Order: sequence, then structure tokens, then C-alpha cells
Amino acid sequence: MLKRQSDGLVRRSEVPVGRVPGMRPLLALTALGFAGLSLLMPVAPLWALEGGADELGAGLVNTVLMLFTVIAQLRVGSILRRLGWQRALALGSCLLGLPALGHLVTSQAGAVMALAAVRGLGFGILTVCGATGVAALVEPARRGRALGAYGLAIATPQCLLIPIAPWLAERVGFWLVFVCAAVPLLAIPLAPRVARALHDSGDISTAPSRTRDTSRLARVLIGPIAALLAITAAGGAILTFTSRLLSDPVAVYLALLAFTATAALCRWGFGHVADRRGAAPAIAPLLLAGAAGLAVIGAGTTSGSAAAGPVLVVAGMLVVGVAYGGLQNLTLVQAFAAAGEQSRSSVSVAWNVGFDAGTGLGAFAAGAVVTMSSYLVAYAVLATATAVVGACWAGARWRARDTTG
Repeated sequence: MLKRQSDGLVRRSEVPVGRVPGMRPLLALTALGFAGLSLLMPVAPLWALEGGADELGAGLVNTVLMLFTVIAQLRVGSILRRLGWQRALALGSCLLGLPALGHLVTSQAGAVMALAAVRGLGFGILTVCGATGVAALVEPARRGRALGAYGLAIATPQCLLIPIAPWLAERVGFWLVFVCAAVPLLAIPLAPRVARALHDSGDISTAPSRTRDTSRLARVLIGPIAALLAITAAGGAILTFTSRLLSDPVAVYLALLAFTATAALCRWGFGHVADRRGAAPAIAPLLLAGAAGLAVIGAGTTSGSAAAGPVLVVAGMLVVGVAYGGLQNLTLVQAFAAAGEQSRSSVSVAWNVGFDAGTGLGAFAAGAVVTMSSYLVAYAVLATATAVVGACWAGARWRARDTTG
């Protein structure tokens, strides 16, 4: 069995990452799932505002989405054991796509949150299965590039759809966004192909891996997950409230495009950096850059000049987008490397929980602070938190150099 798996790794290493059996349908399934999520990420809170919710209520929509995402992620092992990969992927696609159509019926805040909860369950299944599947299909030496391709499948729909979704809702109609957001249903026919490739690889897991030293696993993961929480909290605030941050729809589009496009390119590009130089060295600089970008966005919300405000916001979005995309790749690569192959499934769950918990926390915290104070204060809080985590990472790197030196 070991020889068969070893031979499989050799054969897979001889072909480009994108042509590894199972990668293309897995990436397509991922892109369709994130397309549905991306359309509703900025629009579902706006729909709740249409129904009479305040800024806190709007922020709670994506907080509920991510809360139920985390709940599902913690149960993916049980789901896979009971249903297998094919049915689990199909279930995730259904739960993410079908509730989008429910928004056509009502904009009442409670109903929008309930739909977000169901979507979160589907999203949680797809995210853990996706990251675990990529790690199973591609050997560790090329995992950075594989995760870069996976990240590009995630980030491309975000880049294309998040900026345009609020404009479509306001100018054409919310109904169009809700119908298009059911697109994850188109991923269901891809589930058998992904499941078959994972089975043929001889290296899949249907449950989070068990490690004898859970304290060690927690210790090595705390750094990457903390960095991920910090930057995804910033992303949660940006994705939820940018459409309310600027009054000009063109400025909103440009700001979201700047954020999502740079995130897409950097999530892909930093995969090559991670394979060549390792993930850890770039994490602290990216966190500090993200903190600076958040501060610039906050300054843009209070600029006295009508022209300078949007320019500052877009510039800040560009910088935060670099950090947001790069850290998504680097933190996952670093987590896999630090934990080891025997903990691969547990790392996938922990990383996805961290990503979505951070996104939900950022949306909730920003909404709460804005309700009590202002967007300036909200972004100042996010910038401070990100800078503190970045400083901790930099300090840990310096201590490690002193120890080895």
C-alpha cells in the first residue's frame, strides 16, 4: 500500500499542479461555491438594511453566516464518514446555493439571518473538503503552488463578483443577484469526479486526523491561526461595509475591485514564494502592511476633501488586499508544515475555522463599533489588532534567530 502511494506521488509530481487528476474539477467546484458566496457577501447585509435593520443588524448577517460555517466545519469529519465525499460535496453545494433564492421572498432581518445560517452550513462543508482535498492530491513539495491555485479559484469569483454585486443590486435589482447566487447548484455534477480522484489517489481522510500530542498541535498552530484571524477580521469588515463606506457607486466598485483583485493575485503568487523560501518570513511584514492599509482606509472615511477620501480608501484597499491574499496562502502552508502530514485534516479544519471565525468577528465588531462611534474608530481598532499580531510575529522571528545564532 505504501509503495502504491509512493508511486502515485511520483507520477503526480511529474505533471503540472493544474493537471493533477482531480484538481480541475475540485477547483471548478470551489469557484462555483465561492461565486455564490461572493455575490451575497456584500448584498445580503444591504438586503437586511432594506428590511429595516441597522448597521449592527447588517453586520450580524455575515456574522451568522460565519458562525454556522464554523459549526459545519467542526462536523465535516462526521459528515464525510456518513455520506462519503461525493454526497458531502453535493450537500454542501445545495445548502450554499438553494437559500439564495429564499431572499426573493423577504428582506426581514431575521429571515435573512436564517438563510445566512443555512448558507454557512454549506459553505463550511465545501471549505474544509476543498483544502483537505488539495492537500491529499498534491505532494508537500508543491503544496504552496497547489494552494495558490486553490486560492485563485476562491479569489477570482470574489474579484469579479464582490465589486459588481452591490451595483447590480442597486441599479438592476436585488432579484438578479439572488438568482445568480444559486450558482453553487451547478457544482453538484462535479462531485463524483472529485470523489473518484481522491479515492484513486490512495490518500484521503474521512475524518480529522488524530494526533497523540494535541498540546503540540495547538502550540504550533497558534501563530498561523492568530495571523489569519487578524487579517480575515479586516476582510470581514471590508466585505460587509465598503458599500456603506462610500456614497459613489463607482468608488465602491473601485475600492472592492482593488481589494479583491490584489488579494486574488497575491494568494496565487505567494504560493511560489512559499515553495521557494518558506512561508514564515513574509507573515510579519504582511501583517504590518495590512495594519497600515487599514489605517489609510480609516483616514479616508473622515477626509475633508470629497476627492481625497475615495482615493485614500482605494489606496488602503490595495495594501490590505496584498496582505489579505498573501496571508491566506502563507498561513495555511505554514500550518501544514509546522503540524506535519499526520495532522493534515486537523490543520484543514483549524485553518478554515480560523478564517471564517475571523471574517464573522470582523463583520460583527465593525458593525458594533460603527453603531456606537464611527468607521474611523472601527478601522483604527482593526489596524491596531493587526499591528499587534504582526509585532508578535516579528518578535518571535527575532527570538528564533537569536536562539539558532
